[in-house]
Amino acid sequence: MDKNQKLEKATFAGGCFWCMVKPFDEMPGIYSVVSGYSGGHLENPSYEEVVSGSTGHREAVQIIYDSNVFPYEKLLDIFWRNIDPTDQGGQFYDRGEQYKSAIFYHNDEQKSLAIKSKIKLENSGKFNKSIATDIIPFKNFYIAEDKHQDYYKKNPFHYNSYYEGSGRKEFTNNKWKMEKDDEKLKERLTNLQYEVTQNNGTERPFENEYYNNKKEGIYVDIVSGEPLFSSKDKYDSGSGWPSFTKPILKQSIVENRDESFGMIRIEVRSKYGDSHLGHVFEDGPSDEGGLRYCINSASLRFIPKEDLDKEGYGEYKIIFN
Repeated sequence: MDKNQKLEKATFAGGCFWCMVKPFDEMPGIYSVVSGYSGGHLENPSYEEVVSGSTGHREAVQIIYDSNVFPYEKLLDIFWRNIDPTDQGGQFYDRGEQYKSAIFYHNDEQKSLAIKSKIKLENSGKFNKSIATDIIPFKNFYIAEDKHQDYYKKNPFHYNSYYEGSGRKEFTNNKWKMEKDDEKLKERLTNLQYEVTQNNGTERPFENEYYNNKKEGIYVDIVSGEPLFSSKDKYDSGSGWPSFTKPILKQSIVENRDESFGMIRIEVRSKYGDSHLGHVFEDGPSDEGGLRYCINSASLRFIPKEDLDKEGYGEYKIIFN
């Protein structure tokens, strides 16, 4: 193990474990996300035994992470953003003790951070009901059957249907979408930045800030600050706009069918800021997956590699190591 690594475990229950793997899986410093069963009294339970509600276990995910890269506080942020923390009887479609949300802390530091984050969420005014998520000392974790591991990768169609049909997608997208004050945005953004991000505008090609930027760093949403793209995936497409083969995190991007101007295209928006970014096309480099994310500079803010720590994005330094 690298002497600079500090590998630790985190365990969370957030309802169906299929839906709790993907949010953590792409993050920097995450080494594994495993589905399993935690907190009950039966050794090595089967899926059928757990979902019967008779074992005391909850469906959970256990994460091995490098806390020097991605601290526990940020894991907690991801956890809260992917559940309904006010639900006392399960999560979304899934009901029963086995689907109730919980933070299983592994040490006193995790316990303290979990309690602080729960109090902060309780006082945020985001929910009109009390936070019901339990904070429990870690007792055990049993790995679930192979068919339940990385389910979103193995069965993407069924996973997406379940994720949407259960109500989790709509709830988390709407509840955590950035609350925007239009007048303050107009004060903070340039006219072009506002027009692009809020009114689906398009800037002129070759006459924008980043189309020819060759510096190392990441690009974040000008409105919300969420990380979107990396210079490692940027290339010169000849279009006159910044072009990328992929986002840093697939989950940070929302794609919508766009039929404006008599064309059929796929619009790209940021998930939490809900900013219009540009469009994605299937004419990108074939050896990089074939996609071209054609993005407006006006929707982005560039953070140089050397400024990532100072700007609060230190975990993304790993991209350049």
